[in-house]
Order: sequence, then structure tokens, then C-alpha cells
Amino acid sequence: MTNHWIDIKNSDVILIMGSNAAENHPISFRWVTEARVAGAKLISVDPRFTRTSSKADVYAPLRSGTDIAFLGGMLNYILQNDLIHTEYVTYYTNASFLVDDSFDFDEATGLFSTFNEATGKYDTSTWKFQTDAGGVIQRDETLNDPKCVYQILKNHYSRYDVNTVSSITGTPTAKLTEVYQAYVDASYQPGKSGTIMYAMGWTQHTVGAQNIRAMSIIQLLLGNIGVAGGGVNALRGESNVQGSTDHCLLFHIWPGYLKAPQAADTTLDAYNTRWTPTATPQPTGRPVSASWWGNYPKYTVSFLKSMFGTAATATNGFAYDWMPKRDNGVNYAWQPIFDAMYNGTVKGFFAWGQNPANSSANVNKVRAALAKLDWLVCVNIFSTETAEFWRGPGMTASSINTEVFELPCAASVEKEGSITNSGRWAQWRYRAVSPPGDAKADAEIMDLLFEALKALYTSGGTFSDPIVNLKWDYFGKSEMPSRLLAKEINGYYLEDFDEDGTARKAGDLVPSFSKLRDDGKTSSGNWLYCNSYTGEFFSTGNKMARRTREGAGGIGLNSDWSWCWPVNRRIVYNRAGVDLKGAPYDAARPVISWNGASWDGDVPDGGWAPMQNADSSWNPDARLPFIMQPDGVGKAFANTTGASVGDGPIPEHYEPVESPLAEHPLGAGHQHHNPVVYIPPADEMNALATPGGSDYPIVCSTYRMVEHWQTGVMTRWVPWLNELQPEMWVEMSEELATEKGISNGDRVLVMSARETTGVKAVAIVTKRFKPFTIKGSTVHQAGVPWCYGWNAPNRDATRRTSGNLLTPNVGDPNTRIPETKAFMVDIVKES
Repeated sequence: MTNHWIDIKNSDVILIMGSNAAENHPISFRWVTEARVAGAKLISVDPRFTRTSSKADVYAPLRSGTDIAFLGGMLNYILQNDLIHTEYVTYYTNASFLVDDSFDFDEATGLFSTFNEATGKYDTSTWKFQTDAGGVIQRDETLNDPKCVYQILKNHYSRYDVNTVSSITGTPTAKLTEVYQAYVDASYQPGKSGTIMYAMGWTQHTVGAQNIRAMSIIQLLLGNIGVAGGGVNALRGESNVQGSTDHCLLFHIWPGYLKAPQAADTTLDAYNTRWTPTATPQPTGRPVSASWWGNYPKYTVSFLKSMFGTAATATNGFAYDWMPKRDNGVNYAWQPIFDAMYNGTVKGFFAWGQNPANSSANVNKVRAALAKLDWLVCVNIFSTETAEFWRGPGMTASSINTEVFELPCAASVEKEGSITNSGRWAQWRYRAVSPPGDAKADAEIMDLLFEALKALYTSGGTFSDPIVNLKWDYFGKSEMPSRLLAKEINGYYLEDFDEDGTARKAGDLVPSFSKLRDDGKTSSGNWLYCNSYTGEFFSTGNKMARRTREGAGGIGLNSDWSWCWPVNRRIVYNRAGVDLKGAPYDAARPVISWNGASWDGDVPDGGWAPMQNADSSWNPDARLPFIMQPDGVGKAFANTTGASVGDGPIPEHYEPVESPLAEHPLGAGHQHHNPVVYIPPADEMNALATPGGSDYPIVCSTYRMVEHWQTGVMTRWVPWLNELQPEMWVEMSEELATEKGISNGDRVLVMSARETTGVKAVAIVTKRFKPFTIKGSTVHQAGVPWCYGWNAPNRDATRRTSGNLLTPNVGDPNTRIPETKAFMVDIVKES
């Protein structure tokens, strides 16, 4: 989240799209309700009329996988009517930047320039801006030049008129207009704000990153980033998903979103040089970019000192060589890992707090891959379908050689530590009860495993340095390991020295990431969390444990409740929420404001003075508000420098890989699906439905329910929850049920190209789904949950009930997240 949960109450209009927040994030809905009491409008856009929709002022249906077309129509409405926050767009975004003459988009093919058919990738070399001899980006602040980003966007989305969008999404034209007017008209004027609440309904697509990009462009044009009640807000699926990502759960990052090195990054200097951007030159006399990633070497060296302590020295490159390196060009995301497992390359697997035999796309292949492992370790609070995959449907235990170890671990209330929620708030939690039996906290299990591993290397072994020199000294001391680990994450001063007149002592905690160094005198396990634990004693030093509420009259920042990264900033890019002289655009709900000498309110995105002086002259000592970007502004156009998407600088609608349409709705010659999509290697278990084919004619999506949590590991063992939702079901419209001869409560089979036997389910026939009219034809949609499996409540290996038996493991090219929200199935009555 750019903002936070409580801030939702400040919104004038709330769009919930790609999420069913009322059902899946019910506590968040308290703040939606408060906003509505204050006069805000709620808009729900969803293929199904959900509990969120029932509370909305406006509901609009759309076919799964067509969100970019829907949002493209909103962008067209904004751009054709110039309904923008003009000052914000001109000075805080790259809308005025002139795009290089070599850039092009072919409307007929749906491809951007420099697409390589042979590799299936873009080289992005033309996604750049015009510059003068000094590297200063050329711009037109009238926003009229046909080469400026604003006009390129305007031209690109002019194709997305309401009739065209309706023919793609199935949303009635009147509903499209109602949504666009309700959201845009209530939020583009200074002093008004709109927010988006999205979840997996946006991300689990082969255009997932571009779904979020499209909404981000909308928010930039409306001036909704950095203000109260605005932002782009992801609703995380668990209470600590944000924290796990911050601390490098994913393969391509180190803690704090530092890049995981590749084999080509042969030295620390080479690695730092590659990932440390240079600030883009600005016009003479203008504010410049903070380009905060210019501090990259300080964060990497401090991280390496945290990893290896005194063994990391300048002489050995701070032990950079001891860190794992990815093979060049090899992707280690979730789906390729299981392909490698299936092919026999990966021999062992730790399934820690997860249940991939139920949660992954195409779980038939996942389960087959697990059967090819030498060993599998499952750490969880209950037995899972993953731990006991060998008992499951279609498995012959006697033919499986995988050795499985199940380690019982403590539940969240049985251990102490922090969680970081969707709003980036790190909150300390205390242990309520001790774990039962042999169950241990995760960190304790890791400690036992590491110490046993280290003992094996103490007397030698191949490449032992990283193991024997790892700084791991948090257990067996008087202070709790979780608190020592939290201090390590914050970081220490490692030597006595004078820092700008302040005496720093070895062992003192670093007060802020602005104090981290690249000379080995500081450590930090995660630079983003530097400032979270700043004193020796828990009661005064652990900011995550603070519990002081905001007084009356505030806007809900609650700055003394817990701690928020970065440096307790509750709303990021908040200097974009003030005008050029530092006055808040929303005087009634100011996030920060300039008092003539400093900033009041939230922790500002840097303490620099406003961009203009009182006489309207530019302040060259100021910094542009988007401090992480080399050019200092929000990216309405994702240029090569700092771009994080590989499938286009501007979102374009592409069909899901499995689609009811044989041709793209914008033209037969248009690229059907994302041209750089991840499609796994062809084999007998990666089957895909033919677009527009008759074998699997029904669009399907997976979703959650209130009564069961994730894959059901924690809830399917609970009798009363099973009584409420006892077994697998498939939801469909009355019209589809009539067409298929199915009645409510009938036993049916749901089949896909990957699950031809069929998932057994109970038919739920409702009015919540309605057929769509797409390009003049009727398209039906259905939905299934993904929380069911055979292992609980009673082991039944004949029960083929996982929704993810149906889903394809194709993925977004940027994130590799699978497309489980738009795939094709057939449904038949069980004979």
C-alpha cells in the first residue's frame, strides 16, 4: 500500500476491483464504511455480484481478464475530457516528457517497437525520452506536443471508447459511463481523492503487473498519489505477506528490495555499479531528483556486514563472493522451480508454512513433481496435502521414493515477533501460549537446522566459508531471539567514530537508514527497517511495540502506533500531496505542510524545502517528490531507465492465454495474449485450452470464502467451519445452469485441459453471475474456491476437490504469478 488501512476513511470515492474486500478483508471494510458515512461513494467492479458489491453505490460486472480494457476506458474518459490535476501531472509526472522518435506502437498488431519474434521479448531500447546534449529530458509543459507522454497516452487510449470496451468486457455501456464519472469526477480536483483496493483478482493474470500499472497511471493523472484517501493499495492475503516480501521471500531480491546478484555480477563493485542509478539531469535552476537508490552501496555493504559480521571486510569485498549468485538469465520463480522438480533437476524442497499441493496452479503437475524428489521437508501447524501428497488421488505410495519429514511448528499466537501488514505497519506481537508438544517457533527450527549444518562444515567441506562465517548468534542468550533478530534487522554501528559531530559507539543501534555507510562501519539486515528498533531496551527502543492512538482531529496517521517503513512514513511520496510552494492540495486532510522552515504532519519524503520559493521562483536545492525514481517523477510512461515491466511502457489489453475468443477483440491481426507471457515448456502435464475452442467454453476464476483460510490447512480441521462450508462447489448463473441441465445442489464435474477427469463439486446456481455479451456472442463465467483438498477433515484419496487442479501454470512475464483468475473449463452433471 502507498497509504494504509485507516487512511481509506479519508477517500471521497473508493474503487474495489480485483478484490472482494467485504468478504476477504472484512476488517478493512470498517474504514470503507467510515468513508461512506462521511459521504464517499463505493464502486465494486467484479465478474460476480459479491458481498462487496452488495454494499456498493455502483456495481459493474466484467469478464475476467479484461481489466485493462475496462481501465483503458477510464483513461480515455480522463484524457479526452482533460479531467486531470494539471499542476500535479505537469510537474510531478513524466506526462510532459517527449518520447524518442524511435518509439512506436502498431495498433494493427498490438505490439510496441523492438519486439523480437525469435526470443519473444522486447529489448526496450526505444522506450526512452528525447534528451539534449547534456542528457536533460526534453519536455512540453503545455502537454500539447504529439510526442509528449500525455498525448501518446491520449492517442493510445482513444481506441478504448465505451462501445469497444463493452464489447471486450461485457460491461454495459451505461455502467461503464457511470463508473468512470463516479470515480473521476469525485477525485481529480485538488482537495478530493480516490483510492483503489485490489488483491489477487488483479495480480493473478498474465497481465497482472500491467493491471496495476493502468490504475497507477489513472491515479497519477488524477493527482491521487501522496494524498490522504488516495494511493494504490494492495490488499495482502495474509497478515505478514508484506513483511515476508520486504525480507526477501522472493528469489530475485535481497532484503529491502535489493537485487539478488547474478553470475555476471562478479564483484561487489560490479554489482553495485549495475544497480546504482544516476540521477537524471534536470533543466538548469530546477529542483533535481533525490534518486534515493543512489545510496544502494550503503545498503548492500551494511547488509553483508549483518550477514557475516567481522568476517566481512573491505579486503574480501565484504564477503560478497560468499553470497549465492543466480545463473545469468535463469528464472527461479515458483513455476519454473516445479518444472525443474518435475524434470529431476531439483532434488529437495522445504515447504515452510505453505501447501503447494493445493495452492499452486496446475497442482496435478505439482504433486507429480513432489513424487520425483529425493526429500521433502514440510513445516506447518497441521498436516497438509503437500506433506502427505503420496496418499493423495492418483498416487501409488509404493512407487514413490520421496522421503518426507514433517516438522510441527508454532502458530502465530505461540511465538513472539513482528508482522508487517498491507499498509507497511510493522507491529510487535507477544506470545499468548506455549506451542504444544514438540512444536517449535520457526526461528528455533531454523536455528537447530543451521547449527547442525554448520557442525558438518566445521571440519571442512566444499565452499564452507558462507556457512562457518555466517553471523548467527541470537539463541542461548538472556535476551529473546526475536528481539535480537529485530535489532539485527535494524542495524548497528560497528566502530567508534565521529559522525557529523555526533559520537557513534560500536554496538549502538543505527537511528535511520540515512546513516548507513558503505565502508563497513554499519550493519543492517534490511535497510528499509532501519529506524524500527533504535534503543537498547525493548520498552523504549522497539518502535514496533508502540501502542499510542492518535488524538482527536487527526487524519488517522497514528504515527505513534507501531512503526511503518520507511522511517515511520505513513503515506509514501507525500511531497506530491502539496503544491509547488508546500501547501497541501487538501487543506482539510493535510498529510504534510510546509510552515516556512520545516514540514508538519507525516514524516516527509525528505526534508528538503518546497520546489518553489514564495516568489514562485524555482528552488534548485529542492528535490522532486518521487524520490526513488532517477528522474524524480511518477511514471505515466515506463521508460527504460527504472522500468520494471517487460511487456510494454503503456498497458494494452491482451486476452488471457485461455480465452473464449479465438481472435483478439481489437482485430484479427492483433497479438492475442501477452506477447512475452511465461508459458512453461510443453509436456504432457502443461496442456492449454485452445482459445475460442468448444471443449472448454466457460470462463472460470478461483476465489476465497470467509469460512476457510487459504488452502484450508488451518480451517478444514475445525468442525464448525466444515459444517458451514463442508465441500467443494462451483458457482454458476441460472442461465448457464439451464443450458447445461443442472439444478442447484446437483453433483457436477468441472473439467479443464489439465484436469480431464473432473473436479467433483456441488453446483451452486445463483443470480450473482450473469452471462456476458462479448463481440455479439454469449459468454458464461463460473467460479470455484481453492480451499478444499483430500487431506482434511478426513483423508479421502478419492476426493478430487482442489480448485487448482483446473488452473494453468502460465504466468505474468514480470512476476511469474499464474493466471488463476481467468481460464477455461467445462461443467457437466455427474452421471
